[in-house]
Amino acid sequence: DIDECLVNNGGCDHFCRNTVGSFEACHTARCIGTLECRLTEDIDECSFERTCDHTCINYPGSFECLCHKGYTLYGLTHCGDIDECSISNGSCDYGCLNTMGSYECVCPPGKKLHWNKKDCVEMVKCLPNAKPAPKAQLVCSKTGGIESCFLSCPSNALFVPDSENSYTLSCGIPIQQGKAQQKRNATLPSCADSLAPPIKQKARFKIKDAKCHLRPRSKEKTKDSGKQAVLDNCQVTFVNLKCDSSKKKRRGRKSPSKEVSHITTEFEVEMKSEEVSDTCNIDCVRKRMEQKLQTAIKTLRKSINKQQFYIQFSGTEYEVAQKPAKATEGHEACSTGQVLQDGKCVTCSTGTFYSGEHNQCVPCSPGTYQDTEGQLTCEPCPSNDGQGVAGARNVSECGGKFNLIVKGLGQCSPGHYSSDGFKPCRVCLLGTYQPEPGRTLCFPCGGGLVTKYEGAVSFQDCETKVHCSPGHYYNSTTHRCIRCPVGTYQPEFGQNYCITCPGNTSTDFDGSTNVTHCKNQHCGGELGDYTGYIESPNYPGDYPANVECIWNINPPPKRRILIVVPEIFLPIEDECGDVLVMRKSASPTSITTYETCQTYERPIAFTSRSRKLWIQFKSNEGNSGKGFQVPYVTYDEDYQQLIEDIVRDGRLYASENHQEILKDKKLIKALFDVLAHPQNYFKYTAQESKEMFPRSFIKLLRSKVSRFLRPYK
Repeated sequence: DIDECLVNNGGCDHFCRNTVGSFEACHTARCIGTLECRLTEDIDECSFERTCDHTCINYPGSFECLCHKGYTLYGLTHCGDIDECSISNGSCDYGCLNTMGSYECVCPPGKKLHWNKKDCVEMVKCLPNAKPAPKAQLVCSKTGGIESCFLSCPSNALFVPDSENSYTLSCGIPIQQGKAQQKRNATLPSCADSLAPPIKQKARFKIKDAKCHLRPRSKEKTKDSGKQAVLDNCQVTFVNLKCDSSKKKRRGRKSPSKEVSHITTEFEVEMKSEEVSDTCNIDCVRKRMEQKLQTAIKTLRKSINKQQFYIQFSGTEYEVAQKPAKATEGHEACSTGQVLQDGKCVTCSTGTFYSGEHNQCVPCSPGTYQDTEGQLTCEPCPSNDGQGVAGARNVSECGGKFNLIVKGLGQCSPGHYSSDGFKPCRVCLLGTYQPEPGRTLCFPCGGGLVTKYEGAVSFQDCETKVHCSPGHYYNSTTHRCIRCPVGTYQPEFGQNYCITCPGNTSTDFDGSTNVTHCKNQHCGGELGDYTGYIESPNYPGDYPANVECIWNINPPPKRRILIVVPEIFLPIEDECGDVLVMRKSASPTSITTYETCQTYERPIAFTSRSRKLWIQFKSNEGNSGKGFQVPYVTYDEDYQQLIEDIVRDGRLYASENHQEILKDKKLIKALFDVLAHPQNYFKYTAQESKEMFPRSFIKLLRSKVSRFLRPYK
C-alpha cells in the first residue's frame, strides 16, 4: 500500500487519511462528502430507529433519553411504568391501584375520595360552601294521544361519540361509582345521605329506520306541543344511555338492509330518608319507587317507538335518534359537539359547550365550567358564592372561595392535618407524620415508634431502633432492616418500603440500590421478515443473569440469511459462562454458523451456513455486560455466491473506514435495504452513494458485482 498522504498531504485542503489501496480527501473545512469527514461530525443518534422508547434529545457527541410522566428510565434507553403504589402505598389512605403512567387511590364501600384524591371521607360529608348538584329529571306526558318523554340533564353530563352512528351519554353520579366515574367525579362534592342501596333498572329499546344521531329538536315540533298531561315524573340520580345503529340484514331476502337503532338505558334512583314515615317503612318506600320507575320506563318505551323521546341540555332539546333526512342527502354535517370552521369539523374545546340551537360552541357562563371537549352543557361550579369567570375550563377556574381551595391556598401544610384538609389545621402528633399538603390524617410510624418532634413530614423522622442503608427497608414489627427482595430497590437511607422495578423488569439479586439494577428479561421469538434485529435483553443496558433467549429466523422461500455483528460485549472473566451461538437447529451436532463467548469490538459479516437459523444466548449468575444488537437481512439465494465473495474478502475489514460502515446503523440500513429489495437500489443516486460510502468501499463492491453479473467479459 502507498501512503499518498505523505506527499503534499495527498493534495487535501483540510486533512488526508490513508486507506488500503487508496486515500480519501476532504477538500473543505466543512468536511462533507466522504465517510472519514462525516465521522468527525456529530452523529444524530435520535434519527435512528429504536434509539429511545419515548423522547430522544441529541447532543454534540452524545444523546439522552427521556420518559413520559409516570415512567422512569432503565437500561439507558428504555422507559417503564412507575409502580407508585409500591412507594408508601402511593400515599393513599386506603387502597392503591397502579395504572400505566399513573395510579389511583381507592376507598372502601361507604366512603369516597377526598378532593386531594388520596384520603377517604364519609359519603355524607360535604366541602365548605358546596351545594348538591341538581339531579336529572325524567318527565313523560301525553298530548293528543301520543306519549312523549323528556330527560333533563342539568349537571354531571358526559357525551361520548363512540363512532359515526353510535354514542354514549351519562347524566348524574351513581351511588356506587366505577373507576372511570370515580376518576371523573373525584373533585365533585357529594352530599347524598343514602338510606339504602339505590334502585336500579335496565331497559333495551329499538327504533326502526333511524340512525343514532343526537340532533337538536326542530322548532316546529316544539311549537306543536299543545296541552300536555303529565303521566310520570321521576327524579333520577344517574342515567346511562347508549345508542347504537346497525344494519340488520334479512336472511333469504334480497331486500336492502334495514337501519335499526338499539338504545340501552340504565336508571338509578336514590332512596331518601325523608320519604319514610310511620305508615310506610323503608321496604314500602322502595316498592313504591320501583313501581314508579317501572311505570315511567313503560311510558318511555311507547314514546321511543313513536320517536318522541328527547334529552335536554342547557335549554336545548335533542332527538335521541333520527330518520335519514332526504333534504340533507349529499351534505355531510359535523357530528354533535363539533362545528364547521374553514371547511373542517372542529370539536368544541374545554371551557365551551356545543349549542344545538345556535350550532356553535358557546363559552361557559360564570359559575359553570367544562373540562372535557365536545360536550353539550357546562357543569355548575361546586360553590354558591356566585363568583367566577366565563369560559372556565376546570373547577380551579371557577373563582371564589373554591378557587382558593383548589389552588392550595388555605390547605394544611406537610406535617399538619384537619378534618377536611384545610385550615384551621392541627399538627401531626408524636409518632405520626404527613409528607403532603391538604391531608385529613397523619400516618403512624408503627411498632410503637415515636418521631423526633411533632409535625414530622417523613418516616425518616421516626426514631427507628436501627438505621437502614440503601437496598434495605425498615420492618416496624420486627424492628430490623430487611433486604429489598428481587424485583425491587431502595436508593435512600432509613425508608420503610422498597420500590418495585418499572415495567416488566426485575433485578439479578436482592438488596438492589438503584433503578439501573432493574433489567428487562424479555427476549427471543420467531423471526421471518426481510430485515430485523437480534439483541440481548435490556440492551444497551447490561443483560440480566441466568437468562436464556432463543430466536428462530425462518426466511421467506428461496432466500438466505446475512448476519452482521457490529460489536459484542461478553465478560471474558466468566470463562465462557455467557455464550451466543447460531446454528441450523437446537441439536448441538447441527451445522454451526457462529459461536462466541468473548468481547469483540471489531465487526464481522457472514452468511448463514443453513437456510434457517436457531440462535441461543445464555448467561450465568456471574458477571454481566452490554451484550449485542445484531442486524440481519434475507436476500435472494441467486446472489449467494456474490454475497459470500464480499463478506469473505479481507479488504472488507482491513480498512478502519469499512469497519465503521458495518457499525453505522444508517449505512447498514441502506445496504440491507438494497440487499433485501434490489429494486430499491435505484432510490439512491450516484452522488448519494458517493457521499455515504468511501470510494474504496464502492470500488470493492463494484468489481465484485461486475464480475458476478458479467463473468465472461
